[in-house]
Amino acid sequence: MSEMTSTGTERFTMYTTPWCGYCKRLKSQLSREGITGREVNIEEHPEAAELVSKVNGGNQTVPTLVFSDDSAMTNPSLAQVKKKLAELA
Repeated sequence: MSEMTSTGTERFTMYTTPWCGYCKRLKSQLSREGITGREVNIEEHPEAAELVSKVNGGNQTVPTLVFSDDSAMTNPSLAQVKKKLAELA
């Protein structure tokens, strides 16, 4: 597992793959906004791939973000992530 930043109190986990352009773009946008979370490469962690498949109707679609309230978003925009984090605050 690589971590965008780890504080032990992450408000979300972002499931990714190294080759995913959408993942790279969202990570960059989050970083610019100072938003941190945990990152998990589903190619290195089969249990994470299973979780991503479960929340995406059998598809291993990334990026998938799972928030501290156990809700999930697939390929969200920065605005959607910020809105969700504001709701959780």
